[in-house]
Amino acid sequence: MFKKATKSRVFQDVVDQVQQAILDGQLKAGDRLPAEREMVEMFQTSRGTLREALRVLEHKGLIEIRLGVAGGAMVKAIDTEQVSESLALLMRTQAIPLDDLAEFREGVEGNVSALAARRATPEDGEDLRRLMDEARHFYEQGVEAWQSFVQVDRRIHMTLARISRNAIYAFVLKSVHDNIPPYYERYLQSSTTVLEENYRDLCDLTAAVQAGDAAAARRAAQAHVRRFHRYMLAVEHRLTEKSPPPSR
Repeated sequence: MFKKATKSRVFQDVVDQVQQAILDGQLKAGDRLPAEREMVEMFQTSRGTLREALRVLEHKGLIEIRLGVAGGAMVKAIDTEQVSESLALLMRTQAIPLDDLAEFREGVEGNVSALAARRATPEDGEDLRRLMDEARHFYEQGVEAWQSFVQVDRRIHMTLARISRNAIYAFVLKSVHDNIPPYYERYLQSSTTVLEENYRDLCDLTAAVQAGDAAAARRAAQAHVRRFHRYMLAVEHRLTEKSPPPSR
């Protein structure tokens, strides 16, 4: 399965070979890698280099290092946890500029909404109707119910992602909406106007999806992102103006 490592960074060659064996299906979830002594001979490298490569593979989420008599390096099932955690860290530290976030969301959420309009079943339409009933309930309570309204808003976006029947879009949007609250808390000030506009946007968006109008659904989603991006940029500008000058 493996051959002598040849790159100048030998541990990276080991990583690449093991990773490729997993991606090609030669190694499957639950399989145990050969014993350390055997892999040292296969790769013709040192124990230290091999262990460094195994740590990298473990960090990537491709293997799990188990201790004890029955231990060793075990292949893990590939999942999205590592990607989600990396995106979460970027968003929670607000390391992604507002313009980048809006540009990304406008494209993705526009596509998702258009796909949802094309692929929604009558049952999907009923799910959206029930969610909009909840949204209206909190909207009618006013700004005091803002947080509850935001939670329903998130569920509507997740439902649209599910209705799109595209697993990648669903995963990406879940990661974004799970980790976007720090941006809202910092840059989006709740008010009667903001609440009303958000509710009206959701009404337009879900109505377009239920009607099967992909173009209208795309426009509604993109207009929604653009509107709230402008609000957040205005707050960012005010915060920047109030920041003290850098120390010399």
